[in-house]
Amino acid sequence: MKDLYIDKNMNPQVAILYATVTDTFKRLQKLVEGTDEKELSFKGTENNENSIGQLLQHLAVVDLHWVYRLKGEVVPLVLENKYGPMLNEVGELPSLRKQTLQQLMQDYEAVQHMFYAECMKLVESDLTREVFYEKEENATIRWGIWHIADHNRYHQAHISRLRKLYRASLCPN
Repeated sequence: MKDLYIDKNMNPQVAILYATVTDTFKRLQKLVEGTDEKELSFKGTENNENSIGQLLQHLAVVDLHWVYRLKGEVVPLVLENKYGPMLNEVGELPSLRKQTLQQLMQDYEAVQHMFYAECMKLVESDLTREVFYEKEENATIRWGIWHIADHNRYHQAHISRLRKLYRASLCPN
């Protein structure tokens, strides 16, 4: 039977939201399983799309920023240097910093562990606390946790499409 895993040690309201993030992350892990270096850097048939690697890197960076929003802190320089910026100087996803799926997913898993640690500290009243989001906007922590899962699913569609295009490019008919 399909269901979300609810961490009994976490606040129940937080746990439901957190479960959507972990469920989505597990789906992503299955989706990218077996992606080799060439496929990881594939940018579509016209070579003008973000690669699977760039999308994975982007998801980790965005989630890292949410971890620090929950903490009420800025991302430390050491992590900013490790994970890179949200966007490059021309407003696009930055070039790939890690060359293997294993490296990218290890970095992303580390962010997921940080996120779990922050969620363990939250109580129900924290969910309505506002944090800075972007473009002079604020968001509630509740929306932020939901957004992490939603954003991940959004890019899973791109990754799935890129994987299909890549396989088709290997066996053109």
